[in-house]
Amino acid sequence: MADASDARYDPGALAEFSTTLFAAAGLAPERARDVAEVLLEGELLGHDTHGLALAPLYLRALREGGMAAAGEPEVVADHGAAATWDGRLLPGPWLVRRAIAQASARLEHHPVATIVIRRSHHIACLQAYLAPVVARGHVILLACSDPAHRSVAPFGAVEGVYSPNPIAAGFPTDAGPVLVDVSTSTTAFGQVLRAGRAGARLPGPWLVAADGSSTDEAVAALDERRAALHPLGGAELGHKGFALGLIVEALTGALGGQGRAEATDRWSASVFLQLIDPSRFGGAAAFVRESGFLARACRAARVAPGRPPVRLPGEGALARRADALRRGVALPPGVHAALIAAAQELAVPVPAPLS
Repeated sequence: MADASDARYDPGALAEFSTTLFAAAGLAPERARDVAEVLLEGELLGHDTHGLALAPLYLRALREGGMAAAGEPEVVADHGAAATWDGRLLPGPWLVRRAIAQASARLEHHPVATIVIRRSHHIACLQAYLAPVVARGHVILLACSDPAHRSVAPFGAVEGVYSPNPIAAGFPTDAGPVLVDVSTSTTAFGQVLRAGRAGARLPGPWLVAADGSSTDEAVAALDERRAALHPLGGAELGHKGFALGLIVEALTGALGGQGRAEATDRWSASVFLQLIDPSRFGGAAAFVRESGFLARACRAARVAPGRPPVRLPGEGALARRADALRRGVALPPGVHAALIAAAQELAVPVPAPLS
């Protein structure tokens, strides 16, 4: 890999490179490709803390045994329209893609299919899973929590108790897809981690300090006793984000029957996945007509002078993806260096940058 300051890489070459890295670390080819493709998709969509930046961390988890390289998920319960798996710390992207495939197949017999996964390994960027489901005309809901992670303070508290608990949703409209991916905390912890390690400040007072004040000092969050993430909404409206975070906890760890009560310290994920077939409700055509009407109305809504038009969730990410596919992927310097180190350790050739 060339100097990170101006190098761009062909997405296909990065996919092959990442797949080879994970295969060299012990994953079977299909699993290696699933993990690599989900991380690359996160990178393409612009989620650079949840894209290829995760590859060295996943490789280390494989090396140290935190991520299981082989085995199958255990079926804890299966009722046709709903199932629960124990992921046994298998690769999160592979598990979620497998769950989506199974849920899709179950929509042939049920209007809604739900799969909850406990003890999955980390599942990367949630938005990376949405578009293929939406392209089939279905609705997808996806949420996750990390039972070992305690970086978000309940509203009114000054210490972290639960994880940022992202929730994602995708649905079709006749005016393009809507792809939602939001954290129920003020930001993802990866953003705080990156800023803290660089000695930078956050864009806003997104943390609550031990004295109850709000702060943008990211480094404080690296010491759990000094600061925690506010719930989404911050000091003023964080009760709403707190409520959303609790909903995610209920849908993931509580429904799966295993989570924080076990006091685990292993990096993992509890996952809730639900697919919905609109044709089994008011009709597929009616769904996209209604969702498209609102999408167009939102885009056409009057904005303040000099402001850009309204952008629906996912539009910016899809624009970034299209640009990266056209011009190549630019990797952040830290990610670039970490991938080179991983490639050297595993004796994997690195791709040449685009000219």
